[in-house]
Amino acid sequence: MTELRYEDRADFDDADRGRIGALEPCVVTGADGRVVWDNDSFGFLDGPCPDTANPSLWRQSQLCAKHGLYEVTDGIYQVRGLDLSNMTLVEGDTGVIVIDPLVSKEVAAAALQLYRVHRGERPVTGVIYTHSHIDHFGGVGGVVTGEVPILAPEGFLAHAVAENVYAGTAMLRRGMYHTGSPLPRNARGLIGTGLGQTASTGEVTLLAPTVYITHTGQEEVVDGVRIVFQVTPNTEAPSEMNFFFPDRAALCMAENATHNLHNVLTLRGAVVRDARMWSRYLNEAITLFGDRAGVVFASHHWPAWGRERIIRFLSQQRDLYAYLHDQTLRMLNQGLTGAEIAETIELPPELDTAWHARGYYGSVSHNVKAVYQRYLGWFDGNPAHLWEHPPAESARRYVDCMGGADEVVAKARGYADAGDLRFAAQLLNDAVFADPDHAGAKALLAEVYERLGFGAESGTWRNFYLTGAKELRDGISLENSTVSAAGMAHALTIEQLFDSIAIRVDGPRAWTASLTIDWRFTDLGSSFRMTLSNGALIHWPAEAAAGADLRLSLTKAHLLGILAGRGLEGVETEGDPKVLQVLVELLDEPDPAFAIVTP
Repeated sequence: MTELRYEDRADFDDADRGRIGALEPCVVTGADGRVVWDNDSFGFLDGPCPDTANPSLWRQSQLCAKHGLYEVTDGIYQVRGLDLSNMTLVEGDTGVIVIDPLVSKEVAAAALQLYRVHRGERPVTGVIYTHSHIDHFGGVGGVVTGEVPILAPEGFLAHAVAENVYAGTAMLRRGMYHTGSPLPRNARGLIGTGLGQTASTGEVTLLAPTVYITHTGQEEVVDGVRIVFQVTPNTEAPSEMNFFFPDRAALCMAENATHNLHNVLTLRGAVVRDARMWSRYLNEAITLFGDRAGVVFASHHWPAWGRERIIRFLSQQRDLYAYLHDQTLRMLNQGLTGAEIAETIELPPELDTAWHARGYYGSVSHNVKAVYQRYLGWFDGNPAHLWEHPPAESARRYVDCMGGADEVVAKARGYADAGDLRFAAQLLNDAVFADPDHAGAKALLAEVYERLGFGAESGTWRNFYLTGAKELRDGISLENSTVSAAGMAHALTIEQLFDSIAIRVDGPRAWTASLTIDWRFTDLGSSFRMTLSNGALIHWPAEAAAGADLRLSLTKAHLLGILAGRGLEGVETEGDPKVLQVLVELLDEPDPAFAIVTP
């Protein structure tokens, strides 16, 4: 068991440094009066760690729950503890540049107002998105009212859409488990995610970037502030960047170096990240900026000051991802599977005892499996795993072989009482999937999940276990767990909007349907042809041509209206307008409340 240095209070000193003021009470509501953020609900963390939480995670949550406006260095400020992420404000010649405007516009507006209370009514003169995750752009509508430069890494919009629109429903559902949003905020429930406390639940917005950062060394001046950029694609996000303020000796590491081991593959679901390149970009950041940086800050957690500390922090973060990558490859080339590597690998003592390298958000276990997945995929090479039955079908067979659900529950209780909670969970999961109405199986599985959650050092592991336990006991509830992404739609390209339609086509119902629609967008000067055949909706740029069942002349706003169910009002049509209705009737609605811990 690793001996952690709880007497080391440096993180607490850093997290408190530069505090100017706070939002009192730290509660934000939406226009409808609904609470979208309540940091005061985490006040219980001020007490000693109870036996329902891992002491290491409790410590991390105490740090993450600190909130207010903080001075990072001269002219750079952060609002922390007002969402899962930080909002950084950089003062320029005439106003203030906002870096990463949080998840939703209500909390971003509150963060900006908190800054203005203490620093004056400076207008927002620029926005920087460090990367393509929703907690770094979703609140932009709360800080920007006019036209200002919006800087983002190349590929930002495509990846923001792919993650938050294409697979958005599934990610939001799994994200409930990830952030623990359905859990009560107390010592038996949500204490944080390790990266922050949880995500706000207000209105998500998106404004498209106006300036793309395409290469390392690119320098931009925003409101008189010089910024030197380092592009870091396929690190913590597919589109991400670090940047340096040379006149203030301040280095922003986006989400590439935070005070925890991050995810190579997030449990809510995403594209697997490249731990090898992540490590190399961290090394490049040290080379480019290490000698000049007096402070390093990020989109989560608290800064670190002083050249030696900065170099040590970034070097250990670099070594952490390199070690996980290289050792996974070493062992997979010896024939070990991802699960076997996860049970075998050990971190070097220096990394294992570094607070900022602990697995509060990511974990060594699931990161190793992610590296394996990146190189070898889901299949471990064993033909027994090539064509397995789906979970419910396998579960029924296993339970039958073991003598029925009652017998499985009895066996599982024995394993749980002996401390083997992992195998007890496997057995009980089979029992529940074989017989979802078996009250004893569900009750005991919830108990086992709860015990696993209480012991977890990873905030996301804890949240998954405890949310699973809650849903087994109480069923699925979306209360206080949803965000509105309607504000993102206007920032999407026509191709992205068409893609969002294509992924909703119910393939089997559309097998025999056939249609062709020509779209002409008068405001954009662009035209597209769309066809449906074999259940696949295909679209491409093309001028109107013979063979169309329907031709539409419209604006992008009209298309958004059609997608919102407002029909063809104001749209010029030629051909059979019923063709569009045929397409609409073939579209599926995503299910935001699909089952996870039951079949």
